[in-house]
Amino acid sequence: MRKDAQHQEPAYVIHRRPWRETSLMVDLFTLNHGRLSVIARGASGNKSPLKAQLQPFQPLVLGWTGRGELKALTDVDVRDGPALQRTVALYSGLYMNELIQRVLPQADPHPTLFAAYIEAVAQLAQTPDVEPVLRKFEQAFAAALGYDFSWDLAMDTGQPVLATHTYCYDPEQGIVAAATTGVRLQNLPGETLLALAGGDYETTTSRRVSKRVMRVLTDYLLQGRPLNSRSLFNHHRGERHES
Repeated sequence: MRKDAQHQEPAYVIHRRPWRETSLMVDLFTLNHGRLSVIARGASGNKSPLKAQLQPFQPLVLGWTGRGELKALTDVDVRDGPALQRTVALYSGLYMNELIQRVLPQADPHPTLFAAYIEAVAQLAQTPDVEPVLRKFEQAFAAALGYDFSWDLAMDTGQPVLATHTYCYDPEQGIVAAATTGVRLQNLPGETLLALAGGDYETTTSRRVSKRVMRVLTDYLLQGRPLNSRSLFNHHRGERHES
């Protein structure tokens, strides 16, 4: 067995594109190796089953060889998993994949985030209400990169959030009591922050505040890199309003 060979690695496809004449370059999110890229040789050929197997949101167990950044796929085992059949669920999954592909460093394992990804995909397959699912995944994603925060703790004072006060948000610190240089959002109601700390994403205010905060945080992590999935969401919303 080759020393650089890996086998039986749980993984998901987060992006793929043609490579040379009949192959695919596939970006993966794996349990023990983080984000990495493999070449699936001959995968786009008419007789190869790989093109159908290497689909986003499909649980896979993979093998590969290679010591550089670009590995060679050697085996694929497809496992049963939930299907994202609703349009909004599919776009939500693509959004999660883009975050991983554009921000997560290569070869940096994040098993807790991998578990959060599996849970999010399962929830997206079951519910038409995707917003709480995405907010929780975004926070897990940020935590994996060292930007975790608590909705109910003001990081600049170390004091618990009070329902009667308003607060600010700084992507480098989290919830803060004072409007300092790094603050991106202000006038966040303490009552709403406490509700979010308790897992309440049901009220209109909770949804609006959590979405504003997580949008600022993900934009900060993206550092100006665009997300195609956001355009898909906007287009989908436009179609729904027209119908």
